[in-house]
Amino acid sequence: MKTTFKALWILVVFALIAAACGGDDDSADETTAAPAEETTAAPAEETTTAAPAEETTTAAPSPDFEGYVLDAGGCDYGGDVEKISALDEFTVEFDLCGPNPAFLAQIAFGVFGIQPEEHLEATGAAPLDNPVGTGPYVLDEWVRGDSVNYSRFDDYYGDKPTHSKLVLKWATESAGRLLELQSGTVDGITFPGTEDLAVIESDPNLTLLNKPEPNIFYVGFTNIFPPFDNLDVRKAIAMGIDRQRIVDIFYPAGSEVASHFTPCSVENGCEGDSWYDFDAAAAKQMLADAGFPDGFDTSIYYRDVTRGYLPTPGDVAADIQTQLRENLGINAQIVQMESAEFIQSCSTAGQCDGIHLLGWTGDYPHVTNFLDSHFGETNNQFGNAHPEVFGPMVIAASEPDPAVAAPLYAEANNAIKELVPMVPIAHAGAFYAASAAVQGSHAPPWGHVQLNLWDNGSDTLVFMQGNEPISLYCSDESDGESLRACGQVVEGLYSYTITGEVRPQLATECTSNADLSVWTCSLREGVLFHDGSTFDANDVVASFTAGLDASSPLHTGNSGAFEYYDYLWKGLINPLPPAEDDG
Repeated sequence: MKTTFKALWILVVFALIAAACGGDDDSADETTAAPAEETTAAPAEETTTAAPAEETTTAAPSPDFEGYVLDAGGCDYGGDVEKISALDEFTVEFDLCGPNPAFLAQIAFGVFGIQPEEHLEATGAAPLDNPVGTGPYVLDEWVRGDSVNYSRFDDYYGDKPTHSKLVLKWATESAGRLLELQSGTVDGITFPGTEDLAVIESDPNLTLLNKPEPNIFYVGFTNIFPPFDNLDVRKAIAMGIDRQRIVDIFYPAGSEVASHFTPCSVENGCEGDSWYDFDAAAAKQMLADAGFPDGFDTSIYYRDVTRGYLPTPGDVAADIQTQLRENLGINAQIVQMESAEFIQSCSTAGQCDGIHLLGWTGDYPHVTNFLDSHFGETNNQFGNAHPEVFGPMVIAASEPDPAVAAPLYAEANNAIKELVPMVPIAHAGAFYAASAAVQGSHAPPWGHVQLNLWDNGSDTLVFMQGNEPISLYCSDESDGESLRACGQVVEGLYSYTITGEVRPQLATECTSNADLSVWTCSLREGVLFHDGSTFDANDVVASFTAGLDASSPLHTGNSGAFEYYDYLWKGLINPLPPAEDDG
């Protein structure tokens, strides 16, 4: 059943032998082998904790199991993963390039879902509209422009839905989603508008669900463009924006002015000094001393996309425009951009020459998810990176003890305040809503909503989100709408509880060596994929290979970027050379 991968393995072995004889090729390709026969063992009992174990000697692979191996050939490529090995049918080992205290939180993130290696091959490594997973729902059909339809997976090892059908729909306007909920055509919705929260709370037929997701909305600068290459200009804007006014006018209850970039609910997020207080007079004087007594002309770039961290982007852009003019004499033109173009230009490439409005919702519960992804050495968004910021972050990210890491994060946060790559505005309160008749409704702080736990007393549950999924292959997607849709089907080694704790899922536990650089995961036995095949360690290695190894035939996806694999693991293995510029 795994003949294609085995054939690839044979070819790779010959290639490695030839390379060794030549003596001038230091790179190592992926090494794979066919698995042993499937077993029918019962699922192991789920554990709820996975504390690091004492360092032990790695067990030898089972003699009748040929385990796949993803081997980076060392750590010179710059990433975090040196090797992932299927030690036996139900054991996977992750050899990392250094300590990673965030490992369990990372692998619980929805992009690291596991699909059968055979299905990845059969779909050309791009199961964009037909994922096969182990989750509580089987995908029936994606009706483009209308809905994604699922059926209950009766062989699911976990909590089976009480309903037999799930329908996921979407409407871009929050008012439209609320109307559907009020009319009873849907059972739950994401992110009702701020103006609708009181309406929902006063309706006895509806339930407002608090979603305590850690997030940040900020005003960003790219410091390679004048006058934002002048630190005092950036500081003046940091002091010249009344952030409390923005929160009071545009944000729902439960929101707060950001004291730090990372929310305080994330451990070590608020180490160091709080942000600058609003002081229009001092800001105006600082701008004058920087050589701009009459202000200057610039642009405010934003995308008109509603997010929990920015519920009314156009209104907030207009208010910041007004504050810049009134408090600092800065004349800012508002430029609305298409979402994909905005992300590419302002965030990914750092090419926006004014200020830009953006935010972040946490992917996994660790401070690295906020700081490293924005202020790392290779991030272009804010222009030239600052070693005063990323230096202590790199050390802290490898520190197993949060108490020891705390002063390093204080140092990084203080440097962010001093150097002002951006201005943190708000940590937004966020909400879902549901019919009061639904039992088990929830809005989790991390991960996707687990609709198998919702019971509306009917055979069909209908849930509505803000947009249509881009694809249902979440290994190569980054938007919440796609992750929510495919997360009902595909599961990872770990997941999050509805209250945000990390827990084992397809693994029964993952334990580490003493310095958290080697993680050994024991897998559930007897778990079935929706196509009837049995889950084993080789499916884990193949799924991670698809995301991590840019040279693998399994690395296709939708865009092929595999953004989260790239940035969460600090780079892809065997990256392709950059395309040549024909111009």
